[in-house]
Amino acid sequence: MTALRPASRPPRVFTPPPGATDTHVHVFDPARFPFRADTPYQPVSYEHGAATDLAAVLDAAGVERVVLVNPTSGYGDDNACMLDALRKLGPRARGIARVALDTPLRELASLARRGVVGVRVDFVAGGLAALSDPVFDALLARLVDVDLLLDVQAQGAQWTELAPRLRQYPGRIVVDHMGRPDPARGLRDPAFRALLSLADSGRVTVKLSGAMRASKRGPPHNDLDPFARALLRAYTPAALVWGSDWPFLRTGGRTDYGPFLARFEALVSDARMRRAILATTPGRVFGFER
Repeated sequence: MTALRPASRPPRVFTPPPGATDTHVHVFDPARFPFRADTPYQPVSYEHGAATDLAAVLDAAGVERVVLVNPTSGYGDDNACMLDALRKLGPRARGIARVALDTPLRELASLARRGVVGVRVDFVAGGLAALSDPVFDALLARLVDVDLLLDVQAQGAQWTELAPRLRQYPGRIVVDHMGRPDPARGLRDPAFRALLSLADSGRVTVKLSGAMRASKRGPPHNDLDPFARALLRAYTPAALVWGSDWPFLRTGGRTDYGPFLARFEALVSDARMRRAILATTPGRVFGFER
């Protein structure tokens, strides 16, 4: 058997800057918060991760702050597990909730008082039917009233229809997973161009996260690198944040945290840009500086 020899030059360990923030993680604690039977996927045991597990991962990586996104899988519109994690993690954490479209203003305000800074709408799971629903428009108006972000998960061709609607929306928007572009269609895809066109609105922030959600390749999913660079040019670090998507649901195999930070460092080589994306911009967008 051939021994594995250390590299002649050990790889440099990337140290995140002060205030570094992971803006896209989920918590799954089914022992205390059972999964809902009506969700499209229920995470298996190796995909579970409670608040204490998350804190250990963040501390080991040198990531000080985190944004918890209530997941479509497992919990859907049940935010109890996420809210419990917000309480345990304290000031280092903020939350993105999932709610029914007809959720009243008082419930949204209650969520905001408990550390929630936005509401997620998952068009990947639910399709675009909500765009023609007056109840959806009413929810958007209430989000503006309580100053909650609209967190959007959409993919591929959905952006052709979605981007014009979002341009008309006066509130603040965060886009998950680089918009989940289609690598086969390339940078000139009208759908990806539609997402890029929102950069001049001044109200949209994009997460450099979840490359595995759209990639056609295995790790490090570098077929998404051109899209990340295009977003960097269009949005600039003032409207970009980073997220890991821990604990990595439905990735088809073991996935670890460190390589995602390393990939981010490789994509964004300038230290000032990295500091903006990892610390300054998420501090402002998700209310950590308040």
